[in-house]
Amino acid sequence: MSLIRLTIDRISYSQNTNGAYALLLNEKGGERKLPIVIGGFEAQSIAVALEKEIKPPRPLTHDLFKNFSDCFEINLKQVIIHKIVDGVFFSSLICVRDKIEEIIDSRTSDAIALAIRFNSPIFTYESVLETAGIILKPGVKKNKKHSVKNKVKKEKMSAGQIKKAIEIAVKNEDYELAAQLRDELNKKND
Repeated sequence: MSLIRLTIDRISYSQNTNGAYALLLNEKGGERKLPIVIGGFEAQSIAVALEKEIKPPRPLTHDLFKNFSDCFEINLKQVIIHKIVDGVFFSSLICVRDKIEEIIDSRTSDAIALAIRFNSPIFTYESVLETAGIILKPGVKKNKKHSVKNKVKKEKMSAGQIKKAIEIAVKNEDYELAAQLRDELNKKND
């Protein structure tokens, strides 16, 4: 299976889940985006790493990991988001030391926070993008009257209704809801 390169688009606060954020990754050279729900600490760590001018007075956990790796000459070669199960993404850190490659299991949010610090590429597989990827239509503005939040419970919606709700959530830039709806659609398709 060939790897597909991802880049970080943005982090936005989740309107649906208290304290959660949506991390949006772009398919390099493609239209698909991968929305990942992450916690507040991880969002802060990613945001600090992206803003090169911000230096916390004490190292954050991911900075400590980077410093530790540098001391022992361990390099993070790449991050691979290799699967999604029940809405949870699974990732691996591909590390190299003395030309020996090791694969380490990681939460996706931690893997991305480290990839930024190491300037390492982030990849996924077509199967992950096929399952969890979304396509945003440019130039679409938020429209309150088309909100899907007031719809019936996701479990009672048909596959067609869920697909339409995903389109509306994406138009409203509610990526977390789109991801939840996508997961519900995947359950119905299994």
